[in-house]
Amino acid sequence: MSFSKSLKSSYQPKRLAVKLNAKGEQFVYQGHPWIFSDNIVKIKDDAQSGDLAIIFGKNKNRVIGLGLYDAHSPIRIKMLHNSIEKVEINAEFFQQKIEAAFAKRRKLLKTNTNSYRLLFGENDGFPGLIADVYAEVLVVKMYSEIWLPYLESIIPNLQKISKSKTVVIRLSRSMEQSKLHKLKNGEVVYGSLDDEVVRFVEHHVNFSANVIKGHKTGYFLDHRANRKQVGEWSKGKTVLDVFSYAGGFSIHALYNGAKEVTSLDISKQALEIAKQNAKLNKYVGIHKTIAGDAFEELKKLIDKQVTFNVVVIDPPSFAKQASEIDLAKKKYFQLAKLGEQLTAKKGLLVLASCSSRVSSQAFYDINSQALTSSNRNYDEILRTQHDSDHPIGFPEGAYLKCAYYRFLE
Repeated sequence: MSFSKSLKSSYQPKRLAVKLNAKGEQFVYQGHPWIFSDNIVKIKDDAQSGDLAIIFGKNKNRVIGLGLYDAHSPIRIKMLHNSIEKVEINAEFFQQKIEAAFAKRRKLLKTNTNSYRLLFGENDGFPGLIADVYAEVLVVKMYSEIWLPYLESIIPNLQKISKSKTVVIRLSRSMEQSKLHKLKNGEVVYGSLDDEVVRFVEHHVNFSANVIKGHKTGYFLDHRANRKQVGEWSKGKTVLDVFSYAGGFSIHALYNGAKEVTSLDISKQALEIAKQNAKLNKYVGIHKTIAGDAFEELKKLIDKQVTFNVVVIDPPSFAKQASEIDLAKKKYFQLAKLGEQLTAKKGLLVLASCSSRVSSQAFYDINSQALTSSNRNYDEILRTQHDSDHPIGFPEGAYLKCAYYRFLE
């Protein structure tokens, strides 16, 4: 079996000597994976995406780091190596990084789980590159042109270590518009795919992901540990899963013996996937769905005086840019207030955020303000982040935060 010729790049990367200002040098010394364009003092005019940036320090003119040049991003250099230690950026270098990433996932793969994130971008030393495994299908999502000259050596190593029978390439919007490659979004570059919907297992629970058309790579793996935890605390309970998407929390709850689960999402298509995912498992509880805007539908439930033993609110990112941060904080406050009103006596409220621009502390403070203003006694019993296959290698790499609140009355 061979890999698609579309992985081959005709571009041979050049080596670029780069000098940075003091702030840029500090980023390198601190091990940060991003160098912005305004941190660069000196570089060749003909630099192109994928070129190897060799960063020289002011002191003694020595090399302090290596990265890949990105011509079309304000993050102009994505770092591969922050150190004066000499290394060669070649197939062996990337293979060692892939092996190191896989080693971090070994503990997770000893559970009854065959879906995991093998490469978490910058956090695993591959800025702008994500690799997720669903059973025997590897999905590689590319966010930057910098990887085009290196895919031919990287992807076979990813396939080999994950023992995948199929490899699918997914492209970000900017990569779809790039003229520097012949790849197509959703292209199968190794093996074959009989069905674009792939079944996989997460802590004994069966799920499916559309690896060709699904959001991101087909599913959200970062909340796995939280889904398992919510499931374990849902036996015999009524559960509301808000922004449910494909029903992750809902199906763990049903699998673990929840009495009744309601999945709420604005997308009818996502709710259909949630129903199908539920049917992949044995359960005896009732599974209901509500299609509509979360804020409006939650208010309707409150008006009907409906409450649930467990309420999970896991919205999409509200702050994709700095100008949206204040509005995002207001929305988190609103959701915490709505969630509290829908949580039954001695019930559990789970609030999550994946907005990297809203810090963990800010998010927890917002929740605390909202819940304290309700005059109900509660305990914060748990705070969590991403699951173990989403290691955090730098501050901006930590985007997911989740808190569990148990009401005492």
